[in-house]
Amino acid sequence: MSNLDRSSPRDNLASFGKSEDIPAALRDRARTTSSVPVSSAKQQLTTGKIVGLLAVLLAGGAVWATIAGKSSVDVTAKPTSNPATDDPAVVNKGDIATKNEPVEGILGHLPYPEAASTELVSIGGGYRLRKAAAIKFQAMIAAARSSGVNITTISAFRSVEEQKRLFFGIGAERAQQPTKRAEVSAPPTYSEHHTGYAVDLGDANVPATNLNQNFETTRAYKWLKANAARYSFELSFPKDNVQKVSYEPWHWRFVGDIHSLETFYKARNLKSRSK
Repeated sequence: MSNLDRSSPRDNLASFGKSEDIPAALRDRARTTSSVPVSSAKQQLTTGKIVGLLAVLLAGGAVWATIAGKSSVDVTAKPTSNPATDDPAVVNKGDIATKNEPVEGILGHLPYPEAASTELVSIGGGYRLRKAAAIKFQAMIAAARSSGVNITTISAFRSVEEQKRLFFGIGAERAQQPTKRAEVSAPPTYSEHHTGYAVDLGDANVPATNLNQNFETTRAYKWLKANAARYSFELSFPKDNVQKVSYEPWHWRFVGDIHSLETFYKARNLKSRSK
């Protein structure tokens, strides 16, 4: 073997003279060999693996944090609650009002939805009520009759269109201002009769007292005052009522199930909150 063969790669490269005289392939190999020792290359490889592993772990942690964060938002954004029981100021939209929308009355009367015709049944005489109210009403009338008291029905369910005629039409015929007319008849969409739970009653033996405060002197009224609650009926507008509507001893309403109770008492509570 010659001296050139026994010499180191660096010595062999030096024998070619200046670097630009070295063939490109040998120059590249020389740079790689001389600038990265074997031990350093191994160290960089090990470090690279560690850095790569840390990157994977960090990326996984970021993904998990994102998922956990979204889950947390979803849970807190959709609390489970029952508006009908958790907050007395919440009423189904379309009935009376919704949360943060206080009821506004007009001339002392509150707004009520109109009962669907499919929810109404006959109580005789061309009058209709909701089924639950109708059953109790007929039982009440029968009980009064068995006691010798003849209660007659003057009005029950009324549509918004019927209420328009009663309020505006008759009001015009009698030259009554709205404030005066509202003392005996609610504006359309503001009548309890729309609900299918309210009735106007009279004494068949004393028809002259129909729809006036003298009805309180009749046997029919006295019997109702003593017994109506047994059939889940109550006076809508007693003396000094909270709505400031004129005393109407003939006007009674059914409050014998949860829907009727909410219909009337949530409306009343919301009106008092809005003051």
